Amino acid sequence: MATAHFSTQILRPIPTVCGSFRRVTTTGLPSTSPSPPTIIFKTRKELNSRIQKLKWARKLSLVEQSIPPKPTVDVEGLVSFLYDDLPHLFDDRGIDRTAYDEQVKFRDPITKHDTISGYLFNISFLKNIFRPLFQLHWVKQTGPYEITTRWTMVMKFMLLPWKPELVFTGTSVMGINPNNGKFCSHLDFWDSIENNEYFSLEGLWDVFRQLRIYKTPDLETPRYQILKRTANYEVRKYAPFIVVETNGDNLAGSSGFNAVAGYIFGKNSTAEKIPMTTPVFTQALDPESSDVSIQIVLPLEKDISSLPDPSQETVNLRKVEGGIAAALKFSGKPTDDVVREKEKALRSSLIKDGLKPKVGCLLARYNDPGRTWSFTMRNEVLIWLEEFSLD
Repeated sequence: MATAHFSTQILRPIPTVCGSFRRVTTTGLPSTSPSPPTIIFKTRKELNSRIQKLKWARKLSLVEQSIPPKPTVDVEGLVSFLYDDLPHLFDDRGIDRTAYDEQVKFRDPITKHDTISGYLFNISFLKNIFRPLFQLHWVKQTGPYEITTRWTMVMKFMLLPWKPELVFTGTSVMGINPNNGKFCSHLDFWDSIENNEYFSLEGLWDVFRQLRIYKTPDLETPRYQILKRTANYEVRKYAPFIVVETNGDNLAGSSGFNAVAGYIFGKNSTAEKIPMTTPVFTQALDPESSDVSIQIVLPLEKDISSLPDPSQETVNLRKVEGGIAAALKFSGKPTDDVVREKEKALRSSLIKDGLKPKVGCLLARYNDPGRTWSFTMRNEVLIWLEEFSLD
């Protein structure tokens, strides 16, 4: 959360490094105490039974003495505090440093700090180098002195000319000092890797592989929130959008593109020219990809009731209600064989992760193939999901 550190499971409970526990103490009888009464056992069985009872009594006593004290910290209040405070992580207001111990321990797969100054320096570094967009999904109490948060962080690496987008999602487990009610530890877990221990080579590779070049045109796109990013795909929540569409021939084909492009270039009932957007979608409505439509997304400010009618009967307008979709990104020329391979790989990953993909898929092509180098093209295969939960 507070760094380039964002894994599919919440690893909990994690003992708070700053929690306090009562020690087990024993005291002997004073030397002047009267001697305990002598107990006479008639049989060995009775003696063994007595010994077992004493052992169990001793174990129960130790367990009882080892139980941590009941929380005196207002954890519910800290949950509400984080809901208000964390959205300011990278803005001009920033987080409230008084809520953290001076020796707060921070860990993510590739970064660690042991003081509040190092913690705040890391936040400042990310703010200036990556321009992060931070989204807080939820905050929950997960232990007597522990709170877990789930978040998404999208960053652009401003030092590289192509300004690659880095996406991290995951959870942060925050420990609370029971003595002062301040946060004293912060452990990050990324959804995209399995080894979240510091220092994780898997985590470092996850950062580097996101630095590759993808050329995304500076055009309007459908709005979506990234809910989760795994090693293989992103789960996105799309807002509703409008498309102009017509029939196509196959997923990777271009048949029908001139017809829908003609609509936005003025071939409509009012000869209105509409700004170009990205991507161009090709939708397959059946598993065999025999029923295909090609679509161009219209600007978000447009309302379907006020849009001009298409001049061609084979072209129509349709509102897509949005929803949850999984997306697999890839570069290169999206041939039909490549698209089918990517769709099968994505569907297999979703089923393996316990998700329920719908029938059909979408191919999203962001670039003009005649003006873009193949290795910089941004393509995506998307599959709509039946349901999805971040819990």
